[in-house]
Amino acid sequence: MNSKSIRTYEKVMSAKSDNNIRFNDFYNLLLELGFVHRNTKGSHIQMTHRSGAFISIQNNEGKAKGFEVKELRNKIKQYNL
Repeated sequence: MNSKSIRTYEKVMSAKSDNNIRFNDFYNLLLELGFVHRNTKGSHIQMTHRSGAFISIQNNEGKAKGFEVKELRNKIKQYNL
C-alpha cells in the first residue's frame, strides 16, 4: 500500500473524519484493499471483493459519503481486509 492509501486507511479506521475523506483517496483505498470496480449505475459505483464484500459508492462533490466510510470500516473488520 502506498503512503497516501495508508493515511486514508488510518482516517477510515479512526472514525474521526468520516465526512472529510476525499473521494479519489477513498476509491484508491478500495482498489488497494482488493476491491474491483464492477458496475456503474448512474452516479453509483459498485465494487466487489473476492471475499464476498460489496460496497456501492458515490462521489459527493469530491468527498466520500460518511455512511460509505463507516460501511467500509465495518467490512474491513468483518472480512479482515
